[in-house]
Amino acid sequence: MSLCDDALLCNFPKCRTTLNGFAWVTACSHVFCDQHGSSEFSRSPAICPACSSALSGKLDIVRTELSPSEEYKAMVLAGLRPDIVLDISTRALTLWSYQVHQERMYQNYSLSRAEAQLKQMEKVLAQQNQCRELELGAMRGEIASLKKVMEDYKRKYSEVSERLMERNRQYQKLQALYDSLRLRNMVVGTEERDAMQQPVLHNFSNTAAPQATPQRSPQLLHSGEGRFFSCLEADRGNPFFQFSTPTKERVRTFNRKL
Repeated sequence: MSLCDDALLCNFPKCRTTLNGFAWVTACSHVFCDQHGSSEFSRSPAICPACSSALSGKLDIVRTELSPSEEYKAMVLAGLRPDIVLDISTRALTLWSYQVHQERMYQNYSLSRAEAQLKQMEKVLAQQNQCRELELGAMRGEIASLKKVMEDYKRKYSEVSERLMERNRQYQKLQALYDSLRLRNMVVGTEERDAMQQPVLHNFSNTAAPQATPQRSPQLLHSGEGRFFSCLEADRGNPFFQFSTPTKERVRTFNRKL
């Protein structure tokens, strides 16, 4: 803001709107918009909202038009001596100089506050970046360690896979050998059973043949007038057919071999 600017800002805290139309001017060189001036200076005693100065004089508060008409400009200072006109103009320019100075101070304060906030934010950002860098470094180290662990697992997996394949090959070989031995044992066992059954059957036929009592034709014996059937005395008391069973030792040997 400079002296060439044609607008003032309201000095009410948190307002700072551009003044136009009417404005309230105080003896302490503060200006307010029509809204806040009407609400603040309607109570008694009046107090300046900017500097808390008491405004008890009749002309300590003036509501003035910021864009007066040409007639007002022509007649407001008419008839006054030049020194009075210069005094009035000097005081008016002093108000503007004070407003410019206040605005500059406010801008400097806002700038310093913004710079302080910026520095604080930069500090916080630097701390956050440092923390992120530490976390990133820790994560990178963890990733590297996990990669090493993964490589170890891959190596162990390949070794286990190779051993498993070797064991599978050995198992297949043993399975084939077992199948061949089993088949050969089955063939040999069958041949042995066949070889042992033949002597048993031969002995069974040899022992059964002599003990069998041959059937003899009955002989007719004449005794007086009657006829009688008679057999040999050696065959008396023997059954018609008689077989000899193999001994217990021979049966046990046969069952064991089967």
